Amino acid sequence: MATAFSSDGEAALRRELGPVSAAPREDLDGFYEMGRAADFVRDGGFRKVALQFPDELLADAAAVAARMEAATGAEVYVLGDTTYGSCCVDEVAAAHAGAEAVLHYGPACLSPCRKLPVLHIFGRQPLDIGRCREAFQELYPDRQSHVVVLSDVVYAHAMGELEQQLCPEYPNIVFSRVVCEDPPGPTLPGEVRQFGRRFLVEAPGGLQDCAMFYVGAEGLALTSFMLTWNCCPFSSFNPATGCGRRETLNINRALMRRLYLVERIRDAQVVGILVGTLGVEGYLAVLQHLRKLLHRAGKRSYTLAVGKPNPAKLANFLEVDIFVLVACAQNSLLDSSDFYRPIVTPYELELACNPAREWTGNYLTDFRDLLPGACAHVELPPAISAAEAVPDISLITGEMRAAHLCDPLTPELPPSTTLACRDQTRALAEISPAASFLESRSWQGLEQHLGQTPVSKAVQGRRGIAIAYEDEGHEQP
Repeated sequence: MATAFSSDGEAALRRELGPVSAAPREDLDGFYEMGRAADFVRDGGFRKVALQFPDELLADAAAVAARMEAATGAEVYVLGDTTYGSCCVDEVAAAHAGAEAVLHYGPACLSPCRKLPVLHIFGRQPLDIGRCREAFQELYPDRQSHVVVLSDVVYAHAMGELEQQLCPEYPNIVFSRVVCEDPPGPTLPGEVRQFGRRFLVEAPGGLQDCAMFYVGAEGLALTSFMLTWNCCPFSSFNPATGCGRRETLNINRALMRRLYLVERIRDAQVVGILVGTLGVEGYLAVLQHLRKLLHRAGKRSYTLAVGKPNPAKLANFLEVDIFVLVACAQNSLLDSSDFYRPIVTPYELELACNPAREWTGNYLTDFRDLLPGACAHVELPPAISAAEAVPDISLITGEMRAAHLCDPLTPELPPSTTLACRDQTRALAEISPAASFLESRSWQGLEQHLGQTPVSKAVQGRRGIAIAYEDEGHEQP
């Protein structure tokens, strides 16, 4: 299943295009909150500003940029194609333009950024409040139900009016608030802060006694919510169709699939770390954490920055047994059924390689929760010798495997794990999984054949492009 984050481009090549009006929407000031955006630029004194638009809003980009320049006097750049997912702030593209701040338009994962000031403008998508209220009443006829209302960020502007209509009838209803930055101070008892949402649970049994009602279309955000809060039954209202329904995603089946991938990690010898973001705060720390974890687990790791991953790109790394994707919380759960190798999350890698971490039923999609000082961080246990380790059997292959942690390298030794004794003379040889895999392949690329190819003068070759050379159809002299 291709997504905006992972696509091979085939759908775009095969898409049939018709005449489409590129005229911007009429209410630009209201939809894009031009006044608030202009105040943000003027108050910050920014001279260069980047406007990041998703594909579905690019038709309005030129008009919005022109109005922003006229209102603020700043130099405005439009970021039309993101390095990774469009829900993340593209600090890389903004840095290429020398921007001092970013205005991010459209749906957002609300992951905190590292360098640039950011203003999120979600766009005020229309919502039929009356129909949403009716759908909620049909799904929850018991007026004493404990329900937490979540919404896609593009409908956050309408949640206040919906709250006014539902709260008199449902005294135990709780509405989440969208927060673009982590609020200061410690978390209050019963307070939940995740995915850029903040709400206070007052049910006697906590969150597990609550139901979840989501306002928005089916997508990665809803899937991430359902896996993370898998103890809560979910319902949703799709504003595009005006229909409410009980979500039927088989959480147990989805979790079984993820736990199967954990077992695949334990069997893997070579792991590829995919860099899926360069802007989310803490991504460098989690990369270092994953490398350390894999080294302690006796696995070889390679760090790969390939942009938006797709099957064709990752098929070039056949020596890699499994990939772990470091991305925002929404894009981490990548469906890898079309890929040649599975793609897992940092949390699943921790489950497989950290013996101190146990499955508790709580699934984590935000990699920042795994870092030291975070709420879900678990220290690595001390290393034990192979003789003291408990034998572990693979549930997939049925073979024995090493499941204990190795001793970390001492400072006196060089930071290399690829040296091994070649023979009894203590000669050293370097072991590389990639090189060993290349030697086993029947075709190893273009070979130089030094000293075997006769020397000849250079001649003029063919001109043009591969689909139609200039001398196509003519006999070569």
